[in-house]
Amino acid sequence: MNHERRTSYEEFSIPYGRVCVKLGLTPNALTAIGLLSAGAAGVAFWQEWFFSGVLLVLLASFLDMLDGATARAGNLGTTFGAVLDHNVDRVGEFLVLLGIVLSGRVSPGWGMFALFGMWSASYARAVAESKGGMARCTVGLVGRLEKFAIIISGAIFEIFFPFYALEIALIIVGILSLVTTVQRLAFARRELSQRDAQQP
Repeated sequence: MNHERRTSYEEFSIPYGRVCVKLGLTPNALTAIGLLSAGAAGVAFWQEWFFSGVLLVLLASFLDMLDGATARAGNLGTTFGAVLDHNVDRVGEFLVLLGIVLSGRVSPGWGMFALFGMWSASYARAVAESKGGMARCTVGLVGRLEKFAIIISGAIFEIFFPFYALEIALIIVGILSLVTTVQRLAFARRELSQRDAQQP
């Protein structure tokens, strides 16, 4: 998700965040509920309840949007909340992919490939922002929502046309995630090199 799309996404989500603030929901509570939804999605995929799995992944993605929107709308963001959110996102991704692999519909190798790609892109961003001190490193072909959209599409096709649709979706996610990793590293290199050159 590039900067422009990210900004539009955040602006779009703010009204939903305001509703959550009025309801007394905190960002961390929404993060926790999102993790439970991702875990439930993993179980659904494991049992080959693909339609339920798709709905639960959509719910988890919506809650992932809500926790950040609520933090921004109510000025409730904290450093620990950001750390918690990033870690929970990775755990949620693992649970969803674990359930897909346990379903037997995809090769464990391709499941690991997709997981590696997703985590690699996230790690590149995390290191650029923490070690490099960059305000944001969210450039690249795909973000978390786009990756889940591809997985959801694969799961839907798997329901009606069970011919490696879900496996193909994971392969696409893995490839696009690795491309995103390279894009983020290249962006970080350019930005940090310029910053270093400006220092006395």
